[in-house]
Amino acid sequence: MSSFLKLESKRFLVFGIANKKSVAYQIASMLLNENAEVDLVVQNESIADKVRLLFPNQSIFICNVENENSIISLVDSLQKHLETLRTNKSDNSNKSELDESGGCQLYSGLVHSIAFADYSGGMKPFYATPKQAFLQAMDISCFSLVAISGHLRDLLAKDASVVTISISTTRMASENYGFMAPIKAALDSSLAFLTKSFSEFSEIRFNAVAPGLLKTSASAGIPGYADSYIYAEQAIPRKKAISTEEAAATAIFLLSPRSSGINAQKIIVDAGMEINYFDKNIIKKVNQ
Repeated sequence: MSSFLKLESKRFLVFGIANKKSVAYQIASMLLNENAEVDLVVQNESIADKVRLLFPNQSIFICNVENENSIISLVDSLQKHLETLRTNKSDNSNKSELDESGGCQLYSGLVHSIAFADYSGGMKPFYATPKQAFLQAMDISCFSLVAISGHLRDLLAKDASVVTISISTTRMASENYGFMAPIKAALDSSLAFLTKSFSEFSEIRFNAVAPGLLKTSASAGIPGYADSYIYAEQAIPRKKAISTEEAAATAIFLLSPRSSGINAQKIIVDAGMEINYFDKNIIKKVNQ
């Protein structure tokens, strides 16, 4: 009997695992628990060495999304990888079995969990944002979704699901988030345009999981983030912050055929924080 999510034996490509605190780590782990097949893509060999310890049985590929040639090289490597899998399966299966599970030879879903911003010069007012830092963050955190989706389009199943990781709001002008909110807003907007352009030849869906503040290694490097995280725990009705597992679980649903009616959407996962900014206990503390 198949599971509700219908992910068994489907193959997924996950970009962005860095360590156990990564949302991408949780997504890959949950996919494997659903008996899906998972291939991983990381930025460089140093990260790959660490990820191999976490996922010793998974194929791991290298791709620096800032470099288009690296993306092209990745496509070539993945094509050879999928062909090897197809050949091996042909050697061990009859024709009817291959027809029934042919989706394994293409990716049923892609996870884009990639973001970077250079705050090495310190947190500045938005109007003083360094041009090069902004453009680099836009390239890595937003355009990379467009680039890898375009280059990998022939390796995606016709009804594949592409999921990226955004943030719960791009309208909250939080000083300690620097210039990333406008970049995430561009990422959110790209979902509609990717969906429309891919609809010319497929039913591939593009959606985003948009969690509230998370405790990850990347967020730990943002100046002042810890204070905002503590505030978020007070503003959330349940008084407990969002976990990476909760964000990942939403991504798993979006990757599954059960979410086939959801397309070009941003799914907010903030445990109700956006409805509770005027919590009476927070107001009381401010006015003391």
